[in-house]
Amino acid sequence: MKFSDTRVVGCKALRQVACITIVAWGLVLGASPLAWSQSSREQAATTKSDATGKPNLVLIIADDMNWNDCGAYGHPAIRTPNIDRLASEGLLFQHAYLTTNSCSPSRASILTGRYPHNTAAEQLHWPLPAGTATLAEQLRRRGYYTAAAGKWHLGDAVRGDFDKIYEASTAGFVLPSGKDGEPPKMIAAQPSGCEDWERSLDDRPRDRPFFLWLAALDPHREYTAGALDPPHRSEDVIVPKHLPDTPEVREDLRLYYDEIGRLDGYVGKVMAKLKQQGVDENTLVLFISDNGRPFPRDKTTLYDGGIRTPWIVRWPARIAAGETTDALVSAVDIAPTFLQLADRATPAAGDSTQQTSRKSQNEGSQTAGVDVWQPEGKSILATLLDPRKRHREFAFAEDHWHDYEDHARCVVDRRFKLIRNDYPDLPATPSADAGRGLTWQAMLKLQQRGELTAAQQSCFRSPRPRWELFDLQRDPSELVNRFDDPAYASVRDSMQQALLRWSQETGDYLPSRRTPDEFDRVSGEPDHSVRVRPRPSKQEMFGTNGKY
Repeated sequence: MKFSDTRVVGCKALRQVACITIVAWGLVLGASPLAWSQSSREQAATTKSDATGKPNLVLIIADDMNWNDCGAYGHPAIRTPNIDRLASEGLLFQHAYLTTNSCSPSRASILTGRYPHNTAAEQLHWPLPAGTATLAEQLRRRGYYTAAAGKWHLGDAVRGDFDKIYEASTAGFVLPSGKDGEPPKMIAAQPSGCEDWERSLDDRPRDRPFFLWLAALDPHREYTAGALDPPHRSEDVIVPKHLPDTPEVREDLRLYYDEIGRLDGYVGKVMAKLKQQGVDENTLVLFISDNGRPFPRDKTTLYDGGIRTPWIVRWPARIAAGETTDALVSAVDIAPTFLQLADRATPAAGDSTQQTSRKSQNEGSQTAGVDVWQPEGKSILATLLDPRKRHREFAFAEDHWHDYEDHARCVVDRRFKLIRNDYPDLPATPSADAGRGLTWQAMLKLQQRGELTAAQQSCFRSPRPRWELFDLQRDPSELVNRFDDPAYASVRDSMQQALLRWSQETGDYLPSRRTPDEFDRVSGEPDHSVRVRPRPSKQEMFGTNGKY
């Protein structure tokens, strides 16, 4: 069966095939899926969870993993038996989107339930400001024990919203200054960022429901050999159309595959621990990524490789196993969903078909960072309980500064995507970590020789189109811009109107000034006249937490 790099055909069949390989690869990866899969009779004997009580909530966040880079979404080569097991025992979403394409802004949006431009943390490394209302804080008020383990990347002001934080080293995602002329590298003491996940479960109190924010460093760059044993092979690699098929690119992707495999092993360990503690029946586990693959034209873009996410939910007490849904969901919906679960509320009839977005006071410019809980998404509980129910008509995503300046917006439904590039004069330069990778370095050489295809040149192109419209069904790789195609005029107009409504409802705006790049767009060298660590907050840089 042929695998598509952005859309999966025959996904259900591939998921069944993936399940056959789970046992063998689970043993290899150090956490056998059999350790957390028992018969219903055994489950009843070992689990005392009350399905009518508050469920435990576990959010697992991969770092820079593409939505379909696992067996559950049809990839035939990447070894992910534990993630595949989550899907076979839970509910898999085919149309799930993040609110942004960048690490810390995505996490801030998830934790606050708000779109990035209303968090005061929409640029990379900007911390959430003091007084920000968060999901963790709201769950603590409802009696939950809250803990975060792994990548933090949210600043210091909201640490107190968690009872316990097991923080992975920032060396895994913040480029340091090189010593003695050596090139800087992002190498963390705990390379996976998942090493304390089991510990967070062992340390929790047994008399309270719990919320765990489990954030990996895998598969974020830098890549080094040895992440997975045995490693993936070069011939396992499937090179997307927007990347050249060279030995360097294959090696880069192979190492990326290995880190996904390592992450998968830790997912298995968490599930085994939940089973061991007798709480997995009434524990909802949601697996997502914070943004897409850390390669050119993926991460930091509004293409599917930047903002589409895997979204798998396992909750045996209430969710049927092995289901798939076509409902469209957004990461901004996670916080309201978890809060509704904590409140044990029942969605109103018809609620799942309406999209709601709470407009901020003063067009969103003054409320960011204020201790008022105003999530802008809506609960997906109705869809969790009945996968046939639709959720939202449109999802929205944002592009902001990430090492390099950029600003763009996007609206997507289950077939079409519209992108508005607000700074079309700037090329879509990949993130600095991707810029140091084998793939980009190979692409620079090929570009100089004129050997890249038009699709592979997109990161070099300036100016870019102001508008891009894609038919995701006919063009899953998003290579053909239909914006000026008369056949798509009605689609274009409808999506432009949807984007305009969302911008007005959420108080979106175009900044009055641009943020300087921290790296040279050609050489990738850091600009130390601009680059400061820790990075100043939005308030420190622009004198406001709102519109600037």
